[in-house]
Amino acid sequence: MPSSPKLLLHHGRPSQPSPRRSTVLILGCCLLIGFSGFIFGLGALLRPAAWQRCPYSGPRTVRVVWEKEGGGGSETGSSVGGRDVVRRKVMGFVGIQTGFESVGRRRSLRKTWMPADQQGLQRLEEATGLAFRFVIGRTKDQSKMSELRKEMAEYNDFLLLDIEEEYRMLPYKTLAFFKAAYTLYDCEFYVKADDDIYLRPDRLSLLLAKERTHTQTYIGCMKKGPVFTDPNLKWYEPSAYLLGNEYFLHAYGPIYALSADVVASLVALRNNSFRMFSNEDVTIGAWMLAMNVNHENNKALCEPDCSPTSVAVWDIPKCSGLCEPEKKMLELHQKESCSQSPTMQSDDEDD
Repeated sequence: MPSSPKLLLHHGRPSQPSPRRSTVLILGCCLLIGFSGFIFGLGALLRPAAWQRCPYSGPRTVRVVWEKEGGGGSETGSSVGGRDVVRRKVMGFVGIQTGFESVGRRRSLRKTWMPADQQGLQRLEEATGLAFRFVIGRTKDQSKMSELRKEMAEYNDFLLLDIEEEYRMLPYKTLAFFKAAYTLYDCEFYVKADDDIYLRPDRLSLLLAKERTHTQTYIGCMKKGPVFTDPNLKWYEPSAYLLGNEYFLHAYGPIYALSADVVASLVALRNNSFRMFSNEDVTIGAWMLAMNVNHENNKALCEPDCSPTSVAVWDIPKCSGLCEPEKKMLELHQKESCSQSPTMQSDDEDD
């Protein structure tokens, strides 16, 4: 009878494969590598854009009342809560933070550096690459909401957030603003500004358009100083024990800009993963430290009077913006050093 098959274990030098077998193995490896490359390339083509990979977190965080869209700018698509959204392509979006008690401030802004009509806003956007909107939250006071809706219908220059409009909620409102702005606009920079500063949009445009080596950039008029531990002070910080005696370097609150990569990171994170301090500018500054962004200090964003280089003017350090802004805004606009610019309104357009 034939012997049973045996399992042969080879010790020492293994036998060499035949030339024909080697050729087959090489061809097989080449086909496998080529197929893997095809799959990888196909995946890259089908992979969503960066802003789609960091989706808007949904109505529980911020709900936007969609503004009427008009004017130029290329567009890309996104989806919010199952609803398609058109992201407008502009170089920068400037959100002017305002409140229900700031009707007079908005009136002064519309008479000075911010156009009061949609055609004017469109011309400003085309000249500077910047889109401007007032940013406001909601209130349970129905009479105030009714007045706001009338103003929105008249000027159509608001971004309305589904968050309570209260001073203590400013850090939350700021985060909601960046999330909403990122959802609606495809920008290189997102700018947070207050409604009590005198701004030169043309110079802000030039500042944002500069070539930079850092994709994660935080631009502002930077400061440091003692932490406010007195509960009677406006900027009292209840979490002072976490900060020590002195604040870290961060931008003054009236105006600062974050690059698109920075805002994308803010959008991607859950709200409860952020530590909120009492003051909005400190809160943003803490996040910027944690994200290891490049701090770009620019004093032209906090000049006390108009100059050949000023971008934003406000009464530093006496006030957190312009003192008596409704009056001061109009006074500054009468100065040639403040208002002379091809992108600023002329006196004939103020009425």
